[in-house]
This record gives sequence, C-alpha cells and structure tokens, in this order.
Amino acid sequence: MDPLFEHLGGVLPAMDEAAFNAYSALTGTLTTRYAYLAALTQWAIRNSIPSDDADRYVRSLFQGVGRTLSDQTRSFQQLATDHETPNGNNEPIRTTWFHTANSESFSKALDDLLDHLDAPGKGGPQFT
Repeated sequence: MDPLFEHLGGVLPAMDEAAFNAYSALTGTLTTRYAYLAALTQWAIRNSIPSDDADRYVRSLFQGVGRTLSDQTRSFQQLATDHETPNGNNEPIRTTWFHTANSESFSKALDDLLDHLDAPGKGGPQFT
C-alpha cells in the first residue's frame, strides 16, 4: 500500500492514537486557509478590485507561495523571513494580525479539536 500513497504525496504513519489525532487536528485547519483566501478576495473587492481580478490575483499569489513549500531546506520561519522586507508590506500585517493573543487563540482552537478527537466516541477512529 505504501507505493500507492507515495505516488499521492507520501506516507507518514502515525505511531499511535495520540499522533493520529494530532495529524487529524492539523488536517482540520485546511478549510481555514480557503476561508482566509476568500476573506482576502472580499477585501480586495471592497477596495475597488473587480471580483474576477481579485479572485485571479489571490489564487495566483498563493499558488506561488504553495510552490515554495516544496523547498524543505528552509523552515517555515525562514520562508517567512525570506519573503518579508523589513518594514515592508508583509511585516505590519504579520505582526499586527498574528500577534501573541491570536497565536494563543489559534493554538487553543487546535487543542480543543484535539480534545474532541481524543474523547471516546467523539472523534476519529478509536484504536483498540
């Protein structure tokens, strides 16, 4: 079965139920990215960019960002640093929006999801 999964992007087996649930919680963040992109697009539309152009621009912008993820020689923090000019456009958004309180709130949401997944009969498959 591993060759099939390797063809689909790789295999990262969970060593136990706790790891499986943590991976499941991470997977639970995927739609948040799409909602974030939708919010960016709506903001652009409200700021005089035609809907089709806003959608195309946001998609193009984040498709390029997605390709940089294949460079596993750079950490996520290094990727952020490499894409950010000091005092440039990215820095004030990152530091204003992703501050300690938001980071803690996001972490708590993941913790709450993990608690839900760990609860018997509530989350994903229960291992016996």
